[in-house]
Amino acid sequence: MTSPLWRPSADQVARARITEFREHHAGHKTDFAGLHKWSIENREAFWSAIWDYCDVLGTRGDRRSVDREAMPGASFFPDATLNYARNVLRGPDNDVAIISCCETGADKEFTWSELRAEVARVSAALRADGVEGGDCVVAYLPNIAETVIVMLGAAAIGATFSSCSPDFGAQGVLDRFGQIAPVVLVTTSSYNYGGKHFDFSERVSEVQAGLPTLRRTVLVDPRRDIALSATSWNEWLDPYHGASLKFAELSFDHPLYVLYSSGTTGVPKCIVHRAGGILLKHLAEQQLQCDIRAGDRVMYFTTAGWMMWNWLVGALGTEATIVLVDGSPFYPDPMRLFDIADRHRVSLLGVGAKFLDATRKEGIRPADRFQLERLRTICSTGSPLAPDGFKYVYEAIKSDIHLASISGGTDLCGCIVMGDPTRPVFAGEIQGPALGVAAEVYTESGSPAEVAIAGDLVVTAPFPSMPLRFGSDPDGSKYRSAYFERFPGVWAQGDFAYKTPNGGFVIAGRSDATLNPGGVRIGTGELYRCVEAIPEVLEALAVGQPFDGDTRIVLFLRLAAEIELSQDLEARIRSQIRSQCSPRHVPARIIQISDLPRTRSGKIAELAVADLLSGRDVRNTEALANPESLQLFKNHPGLVD
Repeated sequence: MTSPLWRPSADQVARARITEFREHHAGHKTDFAGLHKWSIENREAFWSAIWDYCDVLGTRGDRRSVDREAMPGASFFPDATLNYARNVLRGPDNDVAIISCCETGADKEFTWSELRAEVARVSAALRADGVEGGDCVVAYLPNIAETVIVMLGAAAIGATFSSCSPDFGAQGVLDRFGQIAPVVLVTTSSYNYGGKHFDFSERVSEVQAGLPTLRRTVLVDPRRDIALSATSWNEWLDPYHGASLKFAELSFDHPLYVLYSSGTTGVPKCIVHRAGGILLKHLAEQQLQCDIRAGDRVMYFTTAGWMMWNWLVGALGTEATIVLVDGSPFYPDPMRLFDIADRHRVSLLGVGAKFLDATRKEGIRPADRFQLERLRTICSTGSPLAPDGFKYVYEAIKSDIHLASISGGTDLCGCIVMGDPTRPVFAGEIQGPALGVAAEVYTESGSPAEVAIAGDLVVTAPFPSMPLRFGSDPDGSKYRSAYFERFPGVWAQGDFAYKTPNGGFVIAGRSDATLNPGGVRIGTGELYRCVEAIPEVLEALAVGQPFDGDTRIVLFLRLAAEIELSQDLEARIRSQIRSQCSPRHVPARIIQISDLPRTRSGKIAELAVADLLSGRDVRNTEALANPESLQLFKNHPGLVD
């Protein structure tokens, strides 16, 4: 068994919120494995304990679940009523609720009383526009305070919210919002990224034209020199200065917001999330396994088009301050995120694994410049974090910190596997399952896999944040097909994974991108961890290409500046793959490429390249942040035999 990179002290374990919960709410003292076992075998008791421990505001009712074993079909707290906005807007009046950091201008702060006043104005304006429970309110905005305010204003009256970030093209926005018939659009006409100013008023105009159900468009920025039919933010809200904040009492399963799949295989799926399920799932994850406490400051680098934005907003439910960061993480300084975290005394910093890989490759050492005294937790998600990324955090950022690699998805707006602040951290491993989530790895035959044997990451029992439904799916067939066809009655997440001897998990890639040379399943994540440990390699993308009646592995590499793929470098790559993975992992072709296609949340779009190499059309280039990169792969000479 390998040695851990970090082990919490006895005092850290004693102070952790998960320890308090275990001792006072779980009915007995036990280790994490025992607590997790109890949480899935006694799901009603566990989620009831979360309701009590996190002091959920609402009426719980007598029944704890309906159809408790049905997958899909189970629901939790069917008699409960609550309001999501009420539960996340209860912090002390004069404390800071939101800090908004943009590339231009000074940081902006909102106290809890100011946030409540703004949410009251938005909810009053929505009511005046005739918006009712179940209507859809959408935001096409950066990660700024107004986006949060609109979301909570909609939630207060029972409207359903959805958002896209400004980097989405007009068609990408219409592919999403066009499925949910929004009645109010809140947007801006421009944004800043990487020191550049982008005018996207023409895109907004296209979006307006493509959404015939809109009754009003609200423009957050004050520009008047554009041809948009819109009301300014101040004009919309000024009549409601001093409005009282009223919360509609809604069912546990009331639709809170709509998230979207990446859309790389077609029109994005509209995933409708239930208010109560999201509230309980985020409270459990954040308070117990991320150790967030009232008064903490939580910062996750995200856009309003990624589920981690919704997760970040959920931290308000613990009376924590959320720090919103808009713009590039590397502008005007490559240490921008760490500067913000240090300056605003952040307790939890969340980033994508690719960000940590990039800073490691650039030799950035925040520990040499910042104290980060309040920082207790770093969360990493978006893609698997390689062992070298774990080591980098402890060597170059902070040695005494809980590094929580987490994985889940837009599908549940939360985690299936994640961290635990009371147990050791091992390089390359996610520490264990999320409490209340029956995570398992299945073989192709549908039986639990042994330790170190890769298979499909699944969930074998219901949990509260399963989607309420998909949009445009009246009979539920798309929903069932997405998660329950591979293993009937079991949620298949779509990740290829294996369990470790330490009780943890390793995500080995997407199961729909699993390589299959000679009939042997190989996860792309394993290959990337190996290859990206080579200093010259910035990023890798591997796909299977039909060849000679079988599948061959083709590996595309983005190399560091001014590095060319030489015979020597290629030989080193092949040797490292053979020795650290297996001979079956060794690619048939290694090709240098200047850019790799990625989704708007930063994930490498393997399926788009696999489609190209298999002679299929890429089904939705609007889902890609850089669709022009696909031209680099078409008829590439390195693929010619």
